Amino acid sequence: MPFVNIKITREGTTPGQGAATAEQKAALIKGVSQLLLDVLNKPLDSTFVAIDEVELENWGWGGLPVPAYRKQQESK
Repeated sequence: MPFVNIKITREGTTPGQGAATAEQKAALIKGVSQLLLDVLNKPLDSTFVAIDEVELENWGWGGLPVPAYRKQQESK
């Protein structure tokens, strides 16, 4: 029984969008489940997928919260 945990930042893919849409999340769940079926022959009904959305200030990169890291990269 596979369990897949996808972590994404809580930011949209287009301006003004604050998070992944329900349709995008459904596509992730479907795609990951299908990949496990195709590669490992794991049945769809035994695969569990969880999506965790993380606020940007709770996601670190390069020793900094993502907003600070991105700001630092802009100034380079």
